[in-house]
Amino acid sequence: MIVDLETLGQDGFLSRLAAAQPQAMLMAVSARESLTRSLAAMEAGAHDVISFPANPRAVAEKIDRFLIQNTRSLRDTAAPRHLREGRGRLPTGERNGTENTHALPEATAPFRFERFVGGSQRMREVYDQIRRIAPSNAPVFVTGESGSGKDLCAAAIHARSPRKNAPFIAINCAAIPGELMESEIFGHVRGAFAGAADARTGAAELADGGTLFLDEIGEMDLALQSKLLRFVQTGLVQRIGDTRTRSVDVRIVCATNRDPHVEIAGGRFREDLFYRLHVLPIRMPALRDRREDILPLATSFLARFAEEEGRAFSEIAPCAGERLLTHGWPGNVRQLENAIRQAVVMHEGTRLLADMLPSFLTGQGLSTRLEPIRERGPRRAIEIEPLWAQEKRIIESALDAFDGNIAKAAAALEISPSTIYRKRQSWSGRGEGSADFTGFAG
Repeated sequence: MIVDLETLGQDGFLSRLAAAQPQAMLMAVSARESLTRSLAAMEAGAHDVISFPANPRAVAEKIDRFLIQNTRSLRDTAAPRHLREGRGRLPTGERNGTENTHALPEATAPFRFERFVGGSQRMREVYDQIRRIAPSNAPVFVTGESGSGKDLCAAAIHARSPRKNAPFIAINCAAIPGELMESEIFGHVRGAFAGAADARTGAAELADGGTLFLDEIGEMDLALQSKLLRFVQTGLVQRIGDTRTRSVDVRIVCATNRDPHVEIAGGRFREDLFYRLHVLPIRMPALRDRREDILPLATSFLARFAEEEGRAFSEIAPCAGERLLTHGWPGNVRQLENAIRQAVVMHEGTRLLADMLPSFLTGQGLSTRLEPIRERGPRRAIEIEPLWAQEKRIIESALDAFDGNIAKAAAALEISPSTIYRKRQSWSGRGEGSADFTGFAG
């Protein structure tokens, strides 16, 4: 939504407009270039202020950035319950000097699909694939980074399939020693090897009529891969030490965090087995590629762990939410889950505050994304940068790290977005500013 400040008049009207349209991106325009006026408009709810005359291409790029980042929809998922129910502002005693007292609004409950939480476009595409794939008996090959939810995908496929009332048997190929893996999958008879005091039914037989999920199949050794290939081709199971074969009706779902093509090229995965299993592929997106799901996931984890640990946490404070949104999450959903659990176990309260989050979220996250600080020690005066130049370098590095998103860069630097606005205005005065000012995407 683009609003003209001169036509709108007082900032109170802008505040009411922002409150009435909580999901809208507000871009204010003004014929007068005034820093004070721009800051007041942003305080009233505008995401950016453009002074005319303006470059139409720059304006279009800012609007595109807003639409792509869809930051407001991210914030909509983090509303405190008392604000959703119209009970007003936070009690004074629940605020502290480090928290933003302007709560992030939330309008709806998190979107859920089977055991998944999150309604991002990327995940809705995955849900649609699961719905289409589930009725089939063909093998499914799930790929994705560690912690991205490949096991939940396999379970959802089983739950949506005609086999849902039959067993779902999961085997983690990375957690079982190679010499025991064949017995885990195919079973063994008594006396088949040293220590085999009793006969054992393998996972393939236990899953008869249902689904066999082979997680981290890329960790399976080549010798066992050839036996698995025979099983996939024939549907026959032969226990270790047995002369008989047994026919089973099993749907196979497998998953790996490795690139199967790289593994095949490296001779670590059989190409013929890959093409037998890679019939219905699904790629799980990384958490950083579906950031709008971060707060719904965090809220869900907070509620679950608060109940399990006997804590009173019921909401995520805005500043903590910003930290969660701007982290890279290399460990994906599993890392987010562990971070929330650690915070719940180690702290007390009703709101999850920023300083309750694990250390990698409270100051270390940006350090790996910005250029390293120069080595300390004596140096010649000619090598020392002016303070404004150092600030400019640090702020612009943070903006690059967050793709020009000033709100997220400011949160990572622990400064106000208006500070970045003022600094860039001062650089323009020195002739160092950019011609096209980066918008307040946030």
